[in-house]
Amino acid sequence: MAIENVDDFTYLGSTISTDNGVQKDIQSRLNKARGAFARLRPIWKSKAYSKRTKLKIYNSNVKLVLLYGSECWRVNQRDMERVEAFHNTCLRRICNIFWPNVISNEALYERTGSHSIVEEIKKRRFRWLGHVFRMQQSQIPKVALRWTPPGKRRRGRPRTTWRRTIVNELDEMGLTWGEAQHVAQDRDRWKDIVEALCPTVGRRG
Repeated sequence: MAIENVDDFTYLGSTISTDNGVQKDIQSRLNKARGAFARLRPIWKSKAYSKRTKLKIYNSNVKLVLLYGSECWRVNQRDMERVEAFHNTCLRRICNIFWPNVISNEALYERTGSHSIVEEIKKRRFRWLGHVFRMQQSQIPKVALRWTPPGKRRRGRPRTTWRRTIVNELDEMGLTWGEAQHVAQDRDRWKDIVEALCPTVGRRG
């Protein structure tokens, strides 16, 4: 049986592309999340549900759809701005905040007990990283984490990769890759590091 050669395909709900990019996967996630949010429009408009209940529905039925597989996204600023804009728009609609009413993102997160979606993705990424660090050396995710593609890199500025993103974030936290591997073996200590990436926000009534 001949296997078709394609530029991208869907595997376990994520879009895999030949260029190793995640733009198509992120767009797919955004489309699915927009559809989920639109189908729940009667709930957002209803006065029978409290804001707290609406936010719980949003987190479980929309945001989880949006963030599926985000632990492995190789992201850039433009991608994150698109995802953040969608998240903030949803929260504003749930809170009935429309133009010309203006509210800062920080005040919006405080009012809804939410976080920046960029912070949440970073938190998911580090939680997954710790899980992989604790795996046996022979397990596929652990092998992939330390695998270096054969051949020479093209001239020019190196492309942003998932690992380079992690290394830069670890550096900002004062940790090397080796130190992170050691720290991750202590689940409680690693959990504290992960929780610090996205501190709890107080919820208003």
